[in-house]
Amino acid sequence: MKDDTRVPDYASVTKGQRETWSSGDFNEIARQNVEMAERLCNAVDPHPGQRVLDVACGSGTAALIAERRYCDVTGVDYVPELIERAETRARVNGQEIDFQVGDAQDMPFPDEDFDAVVSVYGVQFAPDQQRAARELIRVCKPGGTIGLAGPIPAGWSGDWFETHARYVPPPPGVPSPLRWGTSGGLDELLGAGTRSITSERRTTRQYYRSIDHAVDVFSTYFGPTIRALETLDAAGRARLRTDLEEVFDRYNLATDGTAIVENQYAQTIATRA
Repeated sequence: MKDDTRVPDYASVTKGQRETWSSGDFNEIARQNVEMAERLCNAVDPHPGQRVLDVACGSGTAALIAERRYCDVTGVDYVPELIERAETRARVNGQEIDFQVGDAQDMPFPDEDFDAVVSVYGVQFAPDQQRAARELIRVCKPGGTIGLAGPIPAGWSGDWFETHARYVPPPPGVPSPLRWGTSGGLDELLGAGTRSITSERRTTRQYYRSIDHAVDVFSTYFGPTIRALETLDAAGRARLRTDLEEVFDRYNLATDGTAIVENQYAQTIATRA
């Protein structure tokens, strides 16, 4: 009998994820995350001079926002190309941010090093969620704040990732990133190391020229969509595209031919014990 309780090979899964996220250009997707990052930074409310860590920072959106408060900001991501983009963005803006290549599951920082630790649609995708959660807690100072913005099972995000999973099933034993968007999941992941967790459902909007344009953006720049399309034959690619169009259309608020897509997500604020 096949043993489905075995521990996933997280190192191999992480390697595959890194390759996936290295394809395309996530910076083109991250433009839709700016509002979430702004709201999260306001909720965490780091003060000038405090040390802030942006985990799985991608091209640095949340880090750039935190630095505008004159915080001492570090960003970490396991995709070197995204770190290079983040460094370019900071340099062009004249902002000093310490961007480093590193894994959210094993971060290269001392214990209790940061006043605030944030992540926007980032740490949720680490395959070993328990280890990533322990790292968030480990590097945060006692009494410090952990702030997360990420997908939930309902709404556009839930439908988007469920659609991808139908075509490219996740590795066996690896929990869904949507776990971070549930109260039970947050308690399991962060409860033991925090003294309070508050999570609320928020709504943001994504803007595109049309539904076709929205699908084109993700097909061109979003690593998981690119990889899904690469694994399918012509008929499968057509079906996936149709399904993605339906997801965008389901949450489109526009009536003028453009796409203004409503996305619900979880904003979570935890205080480190």
